[in-house]
Amino acid sequence: MHPFRFAVQATKATTGAQWRDLARKAEDLGYATLFVADHYLGPGPAARESRLPPQHLAPIAAMATASAVTQRLRVGCRVFCVDYHVPAVLAKEAATLDLLSDGRLEFGIGAGWSEREYRAIGLDFAPPARRVDKLEDVVALLKAHWSGEPLNHQGPFATATGYAGLPLPAQRPRPPIMIGGARKRVLSLAAREADIVSINNVPFDAVNDAGRTPAEEAAHRFAVVRDAAGERLPGLEIESSPFFTEVTDDPGAAVARVAKIMGVPPDGLPAHPNVLVGSLGEVADRLQERRDIYGANYITVQQRELERFAPVVARLAGR
Repeated sequence: MHPFRFAVQATKATTGAQWRDLARKAEDLGYATLFVADHYLGPGPAARESRLPPQHLAPIAAMATASAVTQRLRVGCRVFCVDYHVPAVLAKEAATLDLLSDGRLEFGIGAGWSEREYRAIGLDFAPPARRVDKLEDVVALLKAHWSGEPLNHQGPFATATGYAGLPLPAQRPRPPIMIGGARKRVLSLAAREADIVSINNVPFDAVNDAGRTPAEEAAHRFAVVRDAAGERLPGLEIESSPFFTEVTDDPGAAVARVAKIMGVPPDGLPAHPNVLVGSLGEVADRLQERRDIYGANYITVQQRELERFAPVVARLAGR
């Protein structure tokens, strides 16, 4: 069982000073990692239709800046979309980030999901199977590029031939890779190829099409990872991002707010994997219970909870 680590995902800063201060604060409060997002939409109908909040910062420059003003804080993107970047270029950018941060990069990558965002930035949104095919191909190229060996990768979606990748990442053999997903194929790929498996958002239906409650669905996804990982399982971290997080002495009111936002009954919401509300002790106990059930040791909270969640970080990080 891996010890707890905590990250904060942040996309909002309207000045350089705000972003630098946020990175320093995350480090001072004991968070292991500062994540950004690979989304690009500002206010408008495309963002509303995709249900994305405005994205203030592009990931690579934001990660580089955060690493430059901190000493221990790891930086990552949760997660790069394979269709938004030329694979060989992204591999070099990532290696450069890892080198210049002295080995503090965590590299997240996924198959993409927001059809409306794809259309807004002029990209075709391929069927799921094709996007996952590309994800597999790009992960193979990344590993080859970061090895420093001569490249001869000529996949159906990603190409790098006739040269060796530079620079070498500071972390050897490579930066840790995080892959997130909800379905069996992506979770199995993550179990085989990644170092961190992100169990993506679980729907808020009381019971899903497979007859599982949200908590049962999270446990099911972990079982898929466990079965596909085999002997790799002890080396894998499981990341979870409870979007609705609040440390409070009035959890009933917090749950009611979540229920109103999501348009669902409040019954059962405290046990939902995407909800984490309660007193400091209740939240700590719930995280330990979830780690026991579906392995989630790496917890990412949203920027708005950076300071209010810090006591949980202080209590559980490294335990």
